[in-house]
Amino acid sequence: MIPPGATIGILGGGQLGRMLGVAAAQLGYRTHVLAPDRESVAAQTASSLTRADYHDRIVLADFAASCDVVTYEFENIALAPVEWLAQRVPVHPHPRALAQERIAEKRFVESVGGHPARWAAVDSRETLAAAIDAVGTPAVLKTARFGYDGKGQVKLASAADADDAWATIGGPAILEAFVPFDHEFSILIARGADGACVRYDPPHNVHKEAILRTSTLPAPAAVIAQAEEATALALRIAERLDYVGVLACEFFVGADGPVFNEMAPRVHNSGHWTIEGAETSQFENHIRAICGLPLGSTALTGSRVTMENLIGEDAWQPALGEPGAHLHLYGKGAARAGRKMGHVTRVVR
Repeated sequence: MIPPGATIGILGGGQLGRMLGVAAAQLGYRTHVLAPDRESVAAQTASSLTRADYHDRIVLADFAASCDVVTYEFENIALAPVEWLAQRVPVHPHPRALAQERIAEKRFVESVGGHPARWAAVDSRETLAAAIDAVGTPAVLKTARFGYDGKGQVKLASAADADDAWATIGGPAILEAFVPFDHEFSILIARGADGACVRYDPPHNVHKEAILRTSTLPAPAAVIAQAEEATALALRIAERLDYVGVLACEFFVGADGPVFNEMAPRVHNSGHWTIEGAETSQFENHIRAICGLPLGSTALTGSRVTMENLIGEDAWQPALGEPGAHLHLYGKGAARAGRKMGHVTRVVR
């Protein structure tokens, strides 16, 4: 166990790091954020901040020496610095869990019994044509590495869109069949180093322009019917990776069972509702897990919980007068299209 008073290193300077810092402080831990961002919102809740490139070995050595354990709030970090740190200080989740390459992720999930949408690897305009023949259209062409919140992907309504899609994305990439679905949902689990796991109720997620807008609990019956199978997959993924921390897996409700979309080896936007809507938030359970503390209850605190992202807007004032509403602003600069400025969670007791 890493005792309170120790220092938790956080790689990444975004709002997830900001909320991890709050949860860590509540349990008596200090946090040290390492990020290259000129403006790091995670620094607002951290005990200390190092603003530097992740590849600077002198910086990494000082960072490792100052921390008792390291985690990350953003998986689009080059793998080499994280692996370097893991040789010197415990890093949770282990770098093997960094889901940076979609092709490897799909193959891994299939190897543990998951069912993603039809997909094919693409590395040229010619292989894109072959992938369209195999996968069909409509489909989505995505960069094989990185990309989030709709970035790095293009929809193909038909094969006639192939030239424009390839010009936009290039390679390497992955072509995924479009999944007809009525509902999206996510499974969030927390796993300790001893293998103990807790799971949260599945939120029903609504996206607009590939950005999460709302997460609502309880989810519709169609989601509940597939939640156990989806949770079993998430647990197998965590066990295979010897995972420590919070893991999020996103799914579509499919005609024949849950269709795996993607995984995030970190706390997740669709779990923000847990701050007020669960007895122990995803952020606190992540801190508990990586520090070797017992995991907390994930029971709902109300009969209905809804989390709404504030995307590219400053219209947050009305929430202050709403009974049962909990406002979280991330302390970012100017609002702009597609930027997550904060969220509001509404809990009905």
